[in-house]
Amino acid sequence: MTSLIVVHPKFDGVWPFAADALHARWQAEGPTEFLRLPPDEMRPLGDVVAAPGQVTRMVVLGVPVTESCVEKFTALEEVACQEAYRENGELFAARGLTVYRQNSEGFWGQSVAEYALALTLCGLRRIPQLHHQILTDLSAWDYAPADGVGLPGQRGQQYGDDSRFTNGTVAGKRVRIVGAGNIGSRYASFVKMLGADVAVWDPFAAEPAFHRAGSRREFHLDRLVQDAEIFVPMVPLTDSTRGLVTAEHIRALPTGCLVVLATRANICDMPTLRERVLADELSLAADVFDVEPLPLDDPLLGRENVVHSPHNAGRTVHANQQWAAALAEQFRPI
Repeated sequence: MTSLIVVHPKFDGVWPFAADALHARWQAEGPTEFLRLPPDEMRPLGDVVAAPGQVTRMVVLGVPVTESCVEKFTALEEVACQEAYRENGELFAARGLTVYRQNSEGFWGQSVAEYALALTLCGLRRIPQLHHQILTDLSAWDYAPADGVGLPGQRGQQYGDDSRFTNGTVAGKRVRIVGAGNIGSRYASFVKMLGADVAVWDPFAAEPAFHRAGSRREFHLDRLVQDAEIFVPMVPLTDSTRGLVTAEHIRALPTGCLVVLATRANICDMPTLRERVLADELSLAADVFDVEPLPLDDPLLGRENVVHSPHNAGRTVHANQQWAAALAEQFRPI
């Protein structure tokens, strides 16, 4: 049996650690040929593999396949092709080969859920703002009250939170989540573990998704938003979820609520969310936005009530390894 992985750098540009992780897994099972093509290589698969007739199982990542290519792999039994070239798999399937499909979601579930928790903590405690402030300004270290007289409810010793918005600990907070899927259920379990009161709305999720996360199932989105101290919409962006969280839902969020965005921004009515954030009615901790990249003059940037990062929650090394593992596990054991 001969195992072969063929990868083009354009695949590495999306999943830079996945091909090597896949190679390591297969190499542990037995000898595996690993062919990483040069960036300017545009020839189809059959023209870049030296001995296609000896290959029995193969993964093709970012390399085009033609019908004439398929004919050259006379000993091939199993094959998987990267998502962007799904039609390649159809060519192999037409010849009666076992073709494995790689799902496009799920590999970054843990990465995004953990990142969303970090955004939540940063939004509650203003960690990025304080980090930035003390680089150039000593005033953040000065806790002395005005006129030297302490006042109730004002800034005091070692207190850097913003009292206008949800702040302090996750424990005791009413966390309201849209979505009980791969990411939402993980995030729900994290904040539940920290002591939050967690409710989740997802009309399509099975009951165990709520039980595993320790969350209460809310059957009405209109009700979910009414008492949220931390509001976290966590569903993928599809035709059916675009604008799922409407302007009316966002207007119903209590003043001071922290909104966390870690999957896609446009599941929300972003003009209304922007309006309330810019009016200092809501705080925002976001890795995703309605416009990406955010223009340098975007009014959300640099605000005291906004934590922002450039859409990098998902693709960790771990997510790359999960991508490779999910693909490798479909092949028959050697």
